[in-house]
Amino acid sequence: MREKVIRLFVAVAIAEAMSWAGLLIGMAFKYGPPGNELGVRVFGPIHGALFVAYCVLALVTARIQRWRLLPTGVALACGIPPLATLAFKRWAGRRGMLAAAAPDRVPTPVG
Repeated sequence: MREKVIRLFVAVAIAEAMSWAGLLIGMAFKYGPPGNELGVRVFGPIHGALFVAYCVLALVTARIQRWRLLPTGVALACGIPPLATLAFKRWAGRRGMLAAAAPDRVPTPVG
């Protein structure tokens, strides 16, 4: 269960960042010379749903991984600026915050 939640959190973090990029491109077309709203109509709801999913999964992941308040707040705040979820995913991964092993158990060497 823990591994699935972490994998889902990482996947949604990536998808949320990509939907942000799509929304930004859609906004450029909407307010730029073409004046076409299609990109915003497509990526707006997708990004909204992924943003909510990211926030929920950040809270669930924080709970099962026993993150402190500051990293949890940073994870939630990273859902707001464009592409910041990718930076958080990378930062948290480097610090072992997205490791599938339970934080209260230390792996025992075999042999």
